[in-house]
Amino acid sequence: MVLVGCGGNAASSAPDEGQPRTIAVSGAFALFPMMTVWAEAYSAAHPEVRFDVQGGGAGKGMTDVLAGAVDIAMVSREIKPEETAQGAFGVPVTIDAVVPTANAGNPHLAELLAKGLTPDAAAAVWMSRATTTWGQLLGTDAAESITVYTRSDASGAGEVWAKYMGGAAQEDLQGTAVNGDPGLAEAVRQDALGIGYNNIGFAYNLETGAQLDGLVVIPLDLNGDGTISADERFYDTKDAIAAAIAARTYPFPPARELFLVTKGAPDAAIADFYRWILTEGQALVADAGYVNLNAEQIEAALGQLEGAGN
Repeated sequence: MVLVGCGGNAASSAPDEGQPRTIAVSGAFALFPMMTVWAEAYSAAHPEVRFDVQGGGAGKGMTDVLAGAVDIAMVSREIKPEETAQGAFGVPVTIDAVVPTANAGNPHLAELLAKGLTPDAAAAVWMSRATTTWGQLLGTDAAESITVYTRSDASGAGEVWAKYMGGAAQEDLQGTAVNGDPGLAEAVRQDALGIGYNNIGFAYNLETGAQLDGLVVIPLDLNGDGTISADERFYDTKDAIAAAIAARTYPFPPARELFLVTKGAPDAAIADFYRWILTEGQALVADAGYVNLNAEQIEAALGQLEGAGN
């Protein structure tokens, strides 16, 4: 049985080996859909193990796990040295990416999709605020102001989006702050002049694979020539962008590994779950809209778990 939610946390039970176990999880919206798939599949094969999976953002997940409020944090960024010093033990489990987004009814959408965004152009919108109108961004005479959206909760998405633009942390981003991945997507969907960013799981419809209704993914101008060429167009479906991420055509950042984190090395039940994710569980990744770890990454992650739970 899997319980899911967008906020809050639940204390876990830790009974003797072989007895029923509930594993409490909280954290990154980026990893939330994938984690629910894994939790359901694992519980089906191991009915003695249940999961309580809550969203809330990467920062919340890390705070919860280090405080002992949950067993596992979902974290969508690198583990920080100060977190490691407090006992954070992170294992990479899949790969995701952040994409910039605009409203599907944006009056300048054709120009935006033809031009795309470079790191410098994005930084002028989200960081320095040197670019405040659509005309400044697109090189036209359009006078409408850009409504810039960012995350209000501590998020891995905000951090990696800032790093793509040459920043260091989510705090480098400016704009109207909205809570959570779903909230940010909805804010842009409701604002014809809005611009934002989302994890791909919240920019695409995971059932159809198409971009989310009302939302358009803005392409990245990878070679900086001011035009999105054919080899830079891989955004129409989640499968297309997933393939670009796997091939490293889409840049890292804003693509990145996603982690599950415990305080200290995982206990036996969690270590077994991790090993399943890194082996059998990888078969579920593509259908959930994520990107598999490669063989070297899996081997390294399994190596981290040697002796865990003993």
